[in-house]
Amino acid sequence: MRFKLLRRRLTISAPRMAVRSAMPWPLRWAGVAIMLGFCGAISLWAFELGKNIAGLENSAKEELQRLRTDAARWKDERDKAQSVFNTSASMITAEKTAQERMAAQLKTLEAENRALRADLGFFEKLIPTSGAEGVDIRALQAEVLGAKQLKWQLLVIQPVKNAREFRGKLELSIGGTLNGEPWMMELPSGGVQALQFRQYRRIEGMVDLPAQAVVKNVSAKVVEGTATRAVQSIKL
Repeated sequence: MRFKLLRRRLTISAPRMAVRSAMPWPLRWAGVAIMLGFCGAISLWAFELGKNIAGLENSAKEELQRLRTDAARWKDERDKAQSVFNTSASMITAEKTAQERMAAQLKTLEAENRALRADLGFFEKLIPTSGAEGVDIRALQAEVLGAKQLKWQLLVIQPVKNAREFRGKLELSIGGTLNGEPWMMELPSGGVQALQFRQYRRIEGMVDLPAQAVVKNVSAKVVEGTATRAVQSIKL
């Protein structure tokens, strides 16, 4: 029996045997990790050594410094250009505003100039006529506006110095045609307007016209009491 057991163990039919290491597996993994880390450190050292040998790191630092210097210079130039642009824009805006103000002032001055010329032409008629005495009518003017209104104005004067105060009335009449027939119209309130002045007085007004009326002449008369002192007529 012992011989059979010994033969079974020494022949092919003997049971399989497994050979195992006595080192635990955590220690084996730790050893592998240390080996890999050591290889990585050697590779990194070799790479850095190669860069230093080739001079790449110094060149990169110099290039980075140059780029930073250029960027700072370009930023300063941009800030200066922006400042100049802002100043120019402000100057352009101020100049545009000044031009608009000057244009408005010019229009105002032109309007005032026209008004002054009109007043000058009107008051030139205040110059006394040599040898004239009493009340006189000057500068009777009339204009039809839109065929429905008549605008009129006149100047009454006493062309003498230290004239007495005049108290009277003004009568204004309008003549023409209405629907093809002769037609005449006076100022409202019976065509009479109270008149009181010492040296001169400027009078103006608006009169509503009937529809289809055609104005052909305007007459003005200054009356003192029952006496007519001055008369003037114009044709349109």
